[in-house]
Amino acid sequence: MTDTITTGTEAVFADRFGTRHPLPDAAAEAQVRADDRAHVFHSWSAQALIDPLPIAAGRGSTFWDYQGNAYLDFSSQLVNLNLGHQHPDLVAAIQQQAGRLATIQPSMASDVRGELARRIADVAPGDLDKVFFTNGGADANEYAVRLARAVTGRRKVLSMYRSYHGGTATAISLTGDPRRWPNEPSDGSVAHFLGPYPYRSSFHADSAEQETVRALAHLEQVITLEGAGTIAAIIIETIVGTNGVLVPPPGYLAGVRELCDRYGIVYIADEVMVGFGRVGEWFAVNAFDVVPDLITFAKGVNSGYVPLGGVVISQRIAAHFDTVAFAGGLTYSGHPLACAAGVATFEVFERDGILERVRDLGERVVEPRLREIAATHPSVGEVRGRGLFWAIELVRDAETREPLVPFNASGADAAPMAAVAAACKQAGLWPFVHFNRMHVAPPLVITEDELVRGLDIIDAALTIADGHVAA
Repeated sequence: MTDTITTGTEAVFADRFGTRHPLPDAAAEAQVRADDRAHVFHSWSAQALIDPLPIAAGRGSTFWDYQGNAYLDFSSQLVNLNLGHQHPDLVAAIQQQAGRLATIQPSMASDVRGELARRIADVAPGDLDKVFFTNGGADANEYAVRLARAVTGRRKVLSMYRSYHGGTATAISLTGDPRRWPNEPSDGSVAHFLGPYPYRSSFHADSAEQETVRALAHLEQVITLEGAGTIAAIIIETIVGTNGVLVPPPGYLAGVRELCDRYGIVYIADEVMVGFGRVGEWFAVNAFDVVPDLITFAKGVNSGYVPLGGVVISQRIAAHFDTVAFAGGLTYSGHPLACAAGVATFEVFERDGILERVRDLGERVVEPRLREIAATHPSVGEVRGRGLFWAIELVRDAETREPLVPFNASGADAAPMAAVAAACKQAGLWPFVHFNRMHVAPPLVITEDELVRGLDIIDAALTIADGHVAA
């Protein structure tokens, strides 16, 4: 286990043998870099064009590199570290479980697996009270689609263009963003549609209400043209994550639910990123009074301390498999170490009032400050979000809404956003940047002082973006 303590300004980390070392540690950094460069093949990257930062340790909302530089983690790594780095309760739960029963196959019953499933069912909406555990979010979406296809006897699935659902075969086909392109062809039974995005409306709407009406009309037209009787499911990120932190306008998700009911389509809510407290709810759909047929989750269920994901299943869909075998399974489904961290997560959430503090910090600290930043910086076109999940959309021209960098920009075209991100890192904040947006997604245990400091750093860095605004 890697651990960090701080004494004054000195950071200390423990190596894999438990020996403590002060930072900086040039020799340790050199070994990490050498091993990584020689033997680690990184995801979504041209291997020779990247330079991964070696990380020595983390604690709470902060992590350290081997040079002793501290970074306030405003991305929660990949928006999964909801309870922060090295939370003592999660670490202790994993250690205790490893000491008594490190693993057991999924066909046997496990106390922590059953308890976590019960706790998830207790906070899920409606009658979603069965849980199929997976190893992460991508395979959760894979299995949700498989469930929908088996129950409906249909094959086709609809998903949004502005979406990310994972990197496995069907999940990357469901994905709408450019990560899908080099992986095609894959699952040919997927069709995409345009979701609501009031700031950049594809439907020429001039209000959130009009956006809802027109986006739903578009979706119904896609259902009609694709053949309602061929469509097994519609999968939607309850709040679109990496592709913009797009909060659905009032009535949109209820309209999707109505369309699914009318045409016999399974409604899958992808909550891999926004589930388990990110927006101040156990599941984000709870904030919109909508009950899907299936909910997929991962990330925040145990902050990624041990890989875990799953599908929460409604009674109607679960009942289909009472006498029909479900054709699917995973060796590590509901791994005891992962589930132990999940149970501990529920205990921490309840004891420390995590959902309440997320709502409070979002409403009282983040939103007012981001509105102020938007009013101050000409490069900010819009801020939007909820809880501790926000996007700052940067533009070159507030009137035309031209993005600060082009869609899917790379290299020199992406330089303005890269410069903003570099300024944040130089000031001690690790940002989440995607296309022309900076996302605010810190650990849910972040202190108010840390949150304010991080927003101050972003405020200062945005002066660089302001320099690219049209005169």
